[in-house]
Amino acid sequence: MKKFFDVSDIGDLNAALAEAFQVKKNPLAWKSLGENRTIMLVFFNSSLRTRLSSQKAALNLGMNPIVLNIGQDSWKLETQMGVVMDSDKSEHLREAIPVITSYCDIIGIRSFAGLTDREFDYGETILNQFIEYGSKPVISLESATVHPCQAFADLITIEEYKRKARPKVVMTWAPHPKALPQAVPNSFAQWMNRADVDFVITHPHGYELDPKFAGNAKVEYDQFKALEGADFVYAKNWSCPGVTNPADYGKILSKDMSWTVDDAHMAVTDNAYFLHCLPVRRNMIVSDSVIDSPSSLVIPEAANRVVSAQVVMKRMLEAL
Repeated sequence: MKKFFDVSDIGDLNAALAEAFQVKKNPLAWKSLGENRTIMLVFFNSSLRTRLSSQKAALNLGMNPIVLNIGQDSWKLETQMGVVMDSDKSEHLREAIPVITSYCDIIGIRSFAGLTDREFDYGETILNQFIEYGSKPVISLESATVHPCQAFADLITIEEYKRKARPKVVMTWAPHPKALPQAVPNSFAQWMNRADVDFVITHPHGYELDPKFAGNAKVEYDQFKALEGADFVYAKNWSCPGVTNPADYGKILSKDMSWTVDDAHMAVTDNAYFLHCLPVRRNMIVSDSVIDSPSSLVIPEAANRVVSAQVVMKRMLEAL
């Protein structure tokens, strides 16, 4: 495996899940695999679970993780070509990337969408430069459009807790005070479309995901109707993807608090489990009563971030 951006990179999902449960059962079984190997974890944006889970996964495999926080531990980096660098950016990615990759065997990149230029974001401009100018396998630790390690962990969690062979999984938009990227919902939709689940997306009009991620998922604009009979409820906010109106890209079109997942919403499900990638805005995305209930899987879901990252790193090490 040379890159990990989307579900196609993981190959057969059943094989990946089987490997994930092997790793979860005995996480130190492959500790010699990463001996004398280094993974560089580059963060353009803040993180809690992604940083810690990636470091833990690397250590479980015997690797040496190095964390680089751009703009804090390094110079601010220019990401666009053809610009006159007369502002606060002291170094360009064109030089930084080959230097960084010369110090490691695998590289993980976290870089959020700017939400102002859809072409720049959906072209994965930053991530693709690490492929073009670097020489090492690349893991997306969340980029402008995808968060595959999160989606893989979500799938592992669903597989662990499902009560029927083909569960109904509903991803619902929920309100948030800030404009957020579409990376998490994009990846979740992409992975659920490949999994053996009955997948439904619900959101207000104007929040339609890019078709390459939404795929053949059923879209239901009536949230309560969408949640009927659900086995898993995945709540997440995202800003306007700009599919129907590019001028609205990155905007907040609604803060409708009636979309907050509360007891009334969960009551129409089939005793569904609640999922969220975290961090979560309590009583905006989800009520205290739901996230603190026995049906909430947000902590086991977060723990599975180590497992998903470790499977990906293991495969990359095996291919070196």
